[in-house]
Amino acid sequence: MQLDLFFEISQPPQLKRSEADAFEQTLNEITLADSLGYGCAWLVEHHFMRGYSHSSKPDLVLAAASQRTKNIRLGLGVTPLPYHHPVHVAERAATLDILSRGRFELGIGRGFSPQEYTAFGADMRNSRTLTAESLAILQLAFSRQPVTFHGEHFHLDALDILPYSIQQPHPPIWTAAVSPDTFVWAAQEQLGMLAGPFKPWMMVKQDIRHYLDAWQGPAAPRAGMTVGILCLPDGKRARVLAKDALVWFYQQLFATTLPVLEKLYPSYEHFHDLGRFRSLLKLGINLTMLETFGMVVVGSPDECIDKLQKYREAGVTNLLCAVGAGALDTEIIQESMQCIASDVMPALRD
Repeated sequence: MQLDLFFEISQPPQLKRSEADAFEQTLNEITLADSLGYGCAWLVEHHFMRGYSHSSKPDLVLAAASQRTKNIRLGLGVTPLPYHHPVHVAERAATLDILSRGRFELGIGRGFSPQEYTAFGADMRNSRTLTAESLAILQLAFSRQPVTFHGEHFHLDALDILPYSIQQPHPPIWTAAVSPDTFVWAAQEQLGMLAGPFKPWMMVKQDIRHYLDAWQGPAAPRAGMTVGILCLPDGKRARVLAKDALVWFYQQLFATTLPVLEKLYPSYEHFHDLGRFRSLLKLGINLTMLETFGMVVVGSPDECIDKLQKYREAGVTNLLCAVGAGALDTEIIQESMQCIASDVMPALRD
């Protein structure tokens, strides 16, 4: 199981850091990760989420990271296709692949924020067809041939979409997956899948099984999952530090997803599977609850190794580590990154 990193570029009020500091610290952490042997640095794309995420243009941050690093792969996790023109996505993906010298990973998704859909003029009811057509255009764009496509939403005629990516046939493509049928669709489309941090492990484990069962391609399946993590030599210290930081992160996260869970927007019906978990959320979030549901991992290296084994055994190939969830001082995050790299990573690669 490969250990990756996951960044929201959060602005927790308790850190009292400027946005400029947050971006510089993120780039410094990615640069450190490059030297420590982490597999990939993933950046989200969110809009209008003050505090929780200021990563609205992750492709620009990855472009900067590509010039500071040599080995670590760089991933968009993810680009919401329903409110991005697929030609722009293809052009940006190829450009990032060139700038990183073939280290780019492209994550796509439908997005989940009604506010984002409204602001960018997309209809949430069309999320599935927009995503399917956009993916088809992306795959055509990577073929190095003029692209012609006529669908419900897009009409393109003989477009020479430039530049061309270094990786052939194209950078690895992943999709965000929340609804059970999306995991099956990802396998059918031969895409890597990225499970977000807001679904209990007991549900994600079943979803991963469905994904692996549906996979029939010659390449190996790629199953990614995001977890909040803080690992330090002193496990008790890790718990003290993680208690407020990880709880803050998940409070912010669930504040953005609960409106979707409550209103059950069209084509997002499977969110209702989270009903019982949603009821628990309303009672309040705490570190013990998050650990119980397999959404965070906190402790000493030995404790973290023991807790992380279940993800590897279930088929997770890429664990996206939100170290400190971006809600701790960068010195602590970097300390944990070093601890994970030296004392945890080797055990999970065996």
